[in-house]
Amino acid sequence: MTISTRTKHLLSRRGYTLIELVMVCVVLTTLAAVSFPVAKYTVKRSKELELRQALRQMRNAIDEYKRLSDVGLIPIDLGTDGYPSELELLVEGVDLVGQIDVRKKFLRRIPTDPMTGEAEWGLRSYQDDFDSDSWGGENVYDVYSLSEGVGLNGIPYSEW
Repeated sequence: MTISTRTKHLLSRRGYTLIELVMVCVVLTTLAAVSFPVAKYTVKRSKELELRQALRQMRNAIDEYKRLSDVGLIPIDLGTDGYPSELELLVEGVDLVGQIDVRKKFLRRIPTDPMTGEAEWGLRSYQDDFDSDSWGGENVYDVYSLSEGVGLNGIPYSEW
């Protein structure tokens, strides 16, 4: 029984050669090496977006509290300059002046800092220096992250 040359050729080409397998491994390794840093930055970028949203939400609540105290709808405690005395006051709410059983809440909850994983924030009062990292305790004028990390833009999270 004679085997034709075409059949011999097909029988000899049954699998991949070692060089083909090595080349496929090199290509896959290169693709993986490129995609892992991109995935890492994507996760960091999403946490930074969460941080920006949390800071914006709390700062808007502080500004709304100040606006209502300036127009006289919220009683002002001595020494607070119309700002909330503590961050939790924005969640608990305050009774509005001249309205019975009306409690204004500014936040549903204190957001979690995505960089630290805790609902702990640095606070600044109106009397503190703008770059102070210690809270004077008079009122809550601003909030910042307690994370020591640096953002993708090169600015520390505590300065956002």
